[in-house]
Amino acid sequence: MDVSIIGGNQCVKTTTIAEVNQYVGQQVTIGAWLANKRSSGKIVFLQLRDGTGFIQGVVEKANVSEEVFQRAKTLTQETSLYVTGTVRIDERSPFGYELSVADLQVIQEAVDYPITPKEHGIEFLMDHRHLWLRSRRQHAIMKIRNEIIRATYEFFNDRGFVKVDAPILTGSAPEGTTELFHTKYFDDDAYLSQSGQLYMEAAAMALGKVFSFGPTFRAEKSKTRRHLIEFWMVEPEMAFYEFEDNLRLQEEYVSYLVQSVLERCRLELGRLGRDVSKLELVKPPFPRLTYDEAIKLLHEKGLTDIEWGDDFGAPHETAIAESFDKPVFITHYPTSLKPFYMQPDPNRPDVVLCADLIAPEGYGEIIGGSERIHDYELLKRRLEEHHLPLEAYEWYLDLRKYGSVPHSGFGLGLERTVAWICGVEHVRETIPFPRLLNRLYP
Repeated sequence: MDVSIIGGNQCVKTTTIAEVNQYVGQQVTIGAWLANKRSSGKIVFLQLRDGTGFIQGVVEKANVSEEVFQRAKTLTQETSLYVTGTVRIDERSPFGYELSVADLQVIQEAVDYPITPKEHGIEFLMDHRHLWLRSRRQHAIMKIRNEIIRATYEFFNDRGFVKVDAPILTGSAPEGTTELFHTKYFDDDAYLSQSGQLYMEAAAMALGKVFSFGPTFRAEKSKTRRHLIEFWMVEPEMAFYEFEDNLRLQEEYVSYLVQSVLERCRLELGRLGRDVSKLELVKPPFPRLTYDEAIKLLHEKGLTDIEWGDDFGAPHETAIAESFDKPVFITHYPTSLKPFYMQPDPNRPDVVLCADLIAPEGYGEIIGGSERIHDYELLKRRLEEHHLPLEAYEWYLDLRKYGSVPHSGFGLGLERTVAWICGVEHVRETIPFPRLLNRLYP
């Protein structure tokens, strides 16, 4: 709580909507915007937001001056104002409180706000993304995204991980250059990063357990509801971790995220209409299928268009997920489908010690991970098989020359994870300003 001068001469308590529960029965002032308004004779109902939440302000003609009542009746959507009133418990409201307004003062009147309380097309809303973020739905999604980020740092910090920042400009590509954004770096070629993984491997050899969290870029010309051009990745890497250790960490981490959102964002989940009973099931252990078993399951479901050695598309991942009420691991993919750095299964070299984690309800892959190759000669041979220049990866090969150890890691796509936990259809709503195939504005 702060003490401020409102209106030039009155000293009052100021607070936020999120903190009004501390002031039940007391008069406070909140800086807010008018999200919506309706009138009923001698009462005006103001839907107020301040960034921390939403609350209803009730202006009763009998309890305020004529000037204040008329001001309330003429307020326009998204006008900014200071609202002074008494905090009341409101059991009818999902938030639980309302404000009995005594005074309001306009800061800036908004005229002809473009996003009105009616249906708008998605392209119109995307063109006005800078304003669409103010809506209740988008506010809820951003709050849940923030909680997932907060819980991520808490999870890894509590387990002794060190946050390491990977470069965004790189001279090589961890998964090939076909889907990278190329740029000039003075007289050299450079790429916008598609993953911080290789750098996290180097950091893990220095610090044991590390993670990065940053933007990544894919020049994939895809328009599906699961794809963004720019997105954020959480990428842990752990020395002395083998395949099973890696899977256990992943299911603990994902469960931690879901339970944190359930605990701290119930109001936001309710605003989105999310069925929380499905999220409450997300606890270790997660079911597992090998790639071989997944192919068999798809054939049993009538999806005979896929054969051993083919990669899974969205319909295949959705069909697999339908058989489970938790995220499911698909393990041991064919070596030919995966990047050069993945460790082959010692008992079966045609598959690698990797896993994709598929979210329920049709949201697809949210994690990809593997045990990494730790043998110098094998990694060098794999680079050559993928026709990658050895000189660009000399530093990466060094990690296998000087004290190499078994190590593993994974990458979680933040936006797909937010979409799944929120229950929203398209990832474009899960990032503040999405970059899509045909969208770079605003």
